[in-house]
Amino acid sequence: MLIVLGDVSAKGFKITNSKWLSLLQQFQRMLGPFLGLPLHIVLGDRDIGVCTNINEKSVGHIANHLPGLDSSGCGTFEISNISFVSLNAVALLCRNNNLRFSVEKVIESESLDLRTRAKGMEEEAVSGQLSCFSDFCWRENVASAGSGPVLLLHFPLHRTTRSSCDGVVPRRNLWQIIPETHESSGQLDRRLAGAGPYELRHTLPPNDTEYILQALKPRIVFSAHTHQFCDHIHVDGTREVTVPAMSWTARDDPGFIFVTFGQNKVVTVSHCSLARESHVLLAYISIFILLIATTLVMSNSHLTNLFVP
Repeated sequence: MLIVLGDVSAKGFKITNSKWLSLLQQFQRMLGPFLGLPLHIVLGDRDIGVCTNINEKSVGHIANHLPGLDSSGCGTFEISNISFVSLNAVALLCRNNNLRFSVEKVIESESLDLRTRAKGMEEEAVSGQLSCFSDFCWRENVASAGSGPVLLLHFPLHRTTRSSCDGVVPRRNLWQIIPETHESSGQLDRRLAGAGPYELRHTLPPNDTEYILQALKPRIVFSAHTHQFCDHIHVDGTREVTVPAMSWTARDDPGFIFVTFGQNKVVTVSHCSLARESHVLLAYISIFILLIATTLVMSNSHLTNLFVP
């Protein structure tokens, strides 16, 4: 199965609905021989934009063209007895937005199913206690950690502990010229990203993160947006893997991950790096120089043979 964690288009939030269909057809042609595999695409901020520009109608129109997504941009599916939940993380950044409320309904529905399936937890699913973080409350989920679905997000979850990935700036593209000025990290991120709606370090807020982890008890979380690979363990033991960008436009060393789900909830993640743009260009330059040198040597040898008595 192929899963794309958002940002199918660099400026999808600026194009018309009719052009979106053409863009998706172009993306499908790009998949080539892999088009026959099951495909799921998560909505990213470059696809639908910021909170002030999104609503159920605009997101629903885009989601209708993507497999497995409902009108809110969320989706649930199962592959080989492994449950997946895909959330519209962009909508979770919006307050007092109908789209956010629709995403919360999906979370609550999946949380209820999880609590109901948990052995001996039917009573708790009805009368569970409320937990609160700041001014945000949710019904306590007594299911065990890691017993929930695989969670797919575009934005990473908030990290309460430092990670080895924190503070790492993606290697810039060769064609991006960034002067050495005293820019903030956020400004630098936005320029590296090509002026996306949200800076690369953006994550879901702490209260939403706590809510999602408690409600869904995810087996593992896959996120994107930062353009770099990261394997992080949250305080409650939930593992989150951030997938790198797979485009030279985003960084010099793009990549992807290959995931294998084994028995006893074992998940194996392999980080696969593609060829660096700089290495490819150097290879082409080297071949070009070698061809010129070979041509000159052969021409010189031919001229020498002509003048030999």
